[in-house]
Formats: sequence, structure tokens, C-alpha cells
Amino acid sequence: MVLEVSYPQLEKAVNPTHDIKLFAGRSNPKLAQEIADYLGTTIGPMVVKNFADGEIYVQVKESVRGDDVFIIQPLCNPVNENLMELLIIIDAFKRASAKSITAVIPYYGYARQDRKTSGREAITAKLVADLLTTAGTDRVLAMDLHTGQIQGFFNILVDHIFATPILVDYIKSLNIPADDMVAVSPDTGGVQRTRQFAKKIDCPLAIIDKRRDKHNEAIASHVIGDVEGKVCIMFDDMIDTAGTICEAAKLLKTKGAKQVYVCASHAIFSGPAIERLKNAPIELCIVTNSIPWDKEKLPDNVIQLSVAPLLGQAISRIHDEESVSSLFGFEKEMKV
Repeated sequence: MVLEVSYPQLEKAVNPTHDIKLFAGRSNPKLAQEIADYLGTTIGPMVVKNFADGEIYVQVKESVRGDDVFIIQPLCNPVNENLMELLIIIDAFKRASAKSITAVIPYYGYARQDRKTSGREAITAKLVADLLTTAGTDRVLAMDLHTGQIQGFFNILVDHIFATPILVDYIKSLNIPADDMVAVSPDTGGVQRTRQFAKKIDCPLAIIDKRRDKHNEAIASHVIGDVEGKVCIMFDDMIDTAGTICEAAKLLKTKGAKQVYVCASHAIFSGPAIERLKNAPIELCIVTNSIPWDKEKLPDNVIQLSVAPLLGQAISRIHDEESVSSLFGFEKEMKV
């Protein structure tokens, strides 16, 4: 199921000015429509189709000269098709004399290759940043990048927003006593992210040590922290094959965890992921709709939350030249 969770700071955008133009590629039209509904506008007319050989054709069907254009296109499966489609759409708007082009990318594909971990590897997160810039993007609005350093790969403006408010609000709605909860990072790389969640739900932190001996395969080995008799809330930015999350859930249960919940921003769900989640000792897996999924294909223990209000509010603030980071209270948390 897809739920829209209320969040006090996401007040309804009213009467957006005439020169904001919203367009969408084909990767997640449902989310794009939800964002348009939130903003009280419509998705602009555009032809996007394939030639017989697979090449992508794009034509904008209305004038955008002098307008702020926002293009919604997560880089989900098929990632190569969706990436190329986004680049061609951006090029079409650049040639149509748009005043500014903002690529709204709820899920930024190719982000996991953000550094060289061994010799002769590509850094695709940087490559995609260069492609977007070269195509004519003026600004990027992305949600929950795999690592914060990806912002530094761009020479254009990047607004990095987080699904944290949506996920935290849902966890709080479950009315689990704070004394019974522990926030769990499924690996050492996600400690900073999980620490932010733990702070917002006012609970202690635990870490799972995992080893990755093979490509796309991780083994959870032991837990750092006390989870016995606790309701464990695991936080991650994405779930791909679900191997890490499911193995971590099993490990937590063997360590005496009472229940295991999982929160993740991006539901990639490749290969055996759905079957693994269905059979794992996970009470609920809470994800967002940054990547589209038919609810009939998801197991009963997976809940999808809508991030349309969050993205819509960010788009409205960018257009009105207002602060985006204040959505998350970063100004209040900053210390000099």
C-alpha cells in the first residue's frame, strides 16, 4: 500500500506562479502526478517515445521560454534507459530556451560507485553528475543520496533532501515506547544516517558489522550494542537484493531482539529481494515511493510511503528562492 504521511512543515503550496513548469519522464509517472497535485498544477505536455531501434525521441509540446522547468525522473530500473531519457529531455528544454532546468531525481542511480575501492574501477556517481551538467542542467534536487560526498561531484547547485521526516513520523505513529526501541545501522557506513534517526526517535544506537566477500553479497557477522528484548529499527538508504537487511534481521533475532522493523528510502528490490523480505523475520519494511512498485507485487510486510509532499515543498521553495534546508531544521542544529 502507498500512504501519505502528514508532516507539519509540509504546508500545502498554494497558487504557484505561472512560470513554474513541471514535467516528467516515464520512470515514475504516478509520483510525478502526486507532486503536481500537491502543488496545484499539472504535468506539462511532452512526447517521449522510442524509435524502432530503441532510440529515445522527445518533443516539448508547449512554450517554456523564460520559465523555471522541473523535470521529475528517478534513475531506477531500467537505469540506463531512464538516465538517457532524462539527458535527452534536459537537452530538449535547453534548446527550448527554458530560463532554468532543475532535474528532480528522487532516486539517484549509479550512486554506489562513488569511489575506487580497488584498481581500475569507474566512479559512476561522478560520471552521471558530469552527464547531467553537460546536458544543460542548472540545478539538481535529489533525495537521500547514497553518500553525501556525491554533492561535491557537481559544479552546479545541488539540493539534497531526506525522507527522514516521513519515515520517522510513521515510526512514531506505531506508538512503540522509546525505552523499548533501538536504532540499528545495518553496516558501519550507515552509522551517521542511523544516528540522526536515533536522535529523532530518542533511542540508543546499535551497529551490525558485515563483511562483503563477493560482489553484491554481504554477510552480517555480529552486533555492536544491546538489542536483547528490544524493538530494533534498522535504517538504510536503499534495499537492493535485500540480502544485507534480511541477514541482519536474522542476526538481531538470534541476539534476542523482540521485533525488527526496517526503514529505507529507496525500494530497488532486485532479483530475490521481495521473496527474501516476505520470508524474513521483519515485522514491517517501510519504504518510500521514490521508485515505483505495484502494491500487488509487494508482500504484506512492506509499506510504501509517499514523498510527494516533501518533493513538492522542496520544488516550491526552490522556485520561490526560499530555504530548502530549513525543512529539516538544519539551521537550528548548526553550531558555530
